[in-house]
Amino acid sequence: MDIFSMKLFFFLFALFFGYGVFELEASHHIYHTFQNLQESAVSASSQPYRTSYHFQPPKNWMNDPNGPMIYKGLYHLFYQYNPKGAVWGNIVWGHSTSKDLVNWTPHKVAIYPSQPSDINGTWSGSATILPDGKPAILYTGINPLNQQVQNLAIPKNPSDPYLIEWVKSPNNPLMAPTPENQINASSFRDPTTAWRGVDGRWKVIVGSKINRKGLAYLYRSKDFVYWIKAKHPLHSAKNTGMWECVDFFPVSANSPVGVEMSVLGSDFKYVLKASLDDTKHDCYTIGEYDHVKDRYTPDEGSVEGDPGLRYDYGKFYASKTFFDSAKNRRLLWGWLNESSSVSDDIKKGWAGIQAIPRVVWLDKSGKQLVQWPIQEIEKLRVNPVHLPSQYLKGGSVVEVPGVTASQADVEITFKVSDFSKAEVLDPSWTNPQLLCSRKGGSVRGSLGPFGLLVLASKGMQEYTSVFFRIFKGQNKHVVLMCSDQSRSSLNPDNDKTMYGAFVDVDPVHEQLSLRSLIDHSVVESFGGHGKNCISARVYPMLAINEAAHLYAFNNGSEAVTITRLSAWSMKKAHIN
Repeated sequence: MDIFSMKLFFFLFALFFGYGVFELEASHHIYHTFQNLQESAVSASSQPYRTSYHFQPPKNWMNDPNGPMIYKGLYHLFYQYNPKGAVWGNIVWGHSTSKDLVNWTPHKVAIYPSQPSDINGTWSGSATILPDGKPAILYTGINPLNQQVQNLAIPKNPSDPYLIEWVKSPNNPLMAPTPENQINASSFRDPTTAWRGVDGRWKVIVGSKINRKGLAYLYRSKDFVYWIKAKHPLHSAKNTGMWECVDFFPVSANSPVGVEMSVLGSDFKYVLKASLDDTKHDCYTIGEYDHVKDRYTPDEGSVEGDPGLRYDYGKFYASKTFFDSAKNRRLLWGWLNESSSVSDDIKKGWAGIQAIPRVVWLDKSGKQLVQWPIQEIEKLRVNPVHLPSQYLKGGSVVEVPGVTASQADVEITFKVSDFSKAEVLDPSWTNPQLLCSRKGGSVRGSLGPFGLLVLASKGMQEYTSVFFRIFKGQNKHVVLMCSDQSRSSLNPDNDKTMYGAFVDVDPVHEQLSLRSLIDHSVVESFGGHGKNCISARVYPMLAINEAAHLYAFNNGSEAVTITRLSAWSMKKAHIN
């Protein structure tokens, strides 16, 4: 490197961090073929499963959301992307920006293999906004020894709100497995957003495992460049397997307003989320964080791992939150993988979408999170349909007219008055997903199933049912929410797994609410005002585009009342 280049690199780093001699390597010196990705999508008529308002690239494979943030008034979403095909591989960081989280502009690939520390792969990571307002990205790379290591990248031009070009630290990797730290080199990935502790040092956690024990390694740094592994992890849990895409953030105990990690006080709880590699479920606990000892402790009664709380009980994985400083809210992104076969993915030329961003906050019970689609998505609503309150007898179906049923947003609320004939909940029925598979939408009960039939064909050869059932438990009534894909498509090659969750609501004193976002091949459903979420990927062969229908139904023997039903057709968003 010549003297001029050295001075230029010194200037860039000093400008960005304000300390130390630090050379930077541009991340766009090779792999030029990755940079022209804005190709037009295939026409909608030949692509009935492409979404209209869920984020996805024009083509090819996409998985984990990476480094979401807001910077100079623009929202940034990076994501794991294969520029060469519709299956996983050749992973780089795709990049898009938005002013409203609804309409997105694509940019060239932000990060891809260019250093020894990431030459075999650029995997997931997070963005941190530093005290001077500039962002830094920590991400996982695969080195020539196929070890997973953690790397740093910063924007080449921080004055650019689009953050088009990123440069990498020549000090990479900043965190790596060594014989001394005994880290599993094949299970050490996905650093979180960093935070500054009470001791003034930066903290970050990285997912890993020791045998079957999942854990979050903790690292500390004074300058965001030189990181030292703590003697103990932030937290660990036996028999949970590898923790991927860990996330750690505070929530207010008294308000739905989001908070960033720098806040301190007794009015906050903390959420630790791990994406479990064994089951591909995003599970979380709520607890306390000791800022001095750097220890996280789940609240008493919290269940670790798969039997515990999940963000979403359907297709939803590798999620990541960030603090939206513009609107003081915490936003959640999540990857919705396909349920179609690999051969079908290759035929359609793409795989993977992102869930609609969700606002997350702590439920008033303090025992779980609540999630709700961002308000901005409602600006796509057109042609509202509001049906009057009506009595829905057992075995009846009511069509919702005047709605583009393949591209809709629907909200419905049910009231149950007579619980005398509620089916008794067998104490062995502790697995809600298994219970839903046994008692799908076509299995008639007493109080339920009642809910929505979405992406339904006119003759009911195809439909996806999202519904509730009410059981009589030992001391209270229990509400089961299901998403039944068993009849979603005539294509036998699709994964039609049923999903289910118990909803923490009291149907005797509360009405049961359900909201479903329907977008051609995805149905995102929110029960109990966001206490439970179930996302499904479905690919009907008959109920596509204008041939799709939307119904409310009650397949129970007992009547229920629809107290509210509002539905909207959704305009197409401008996405990539």
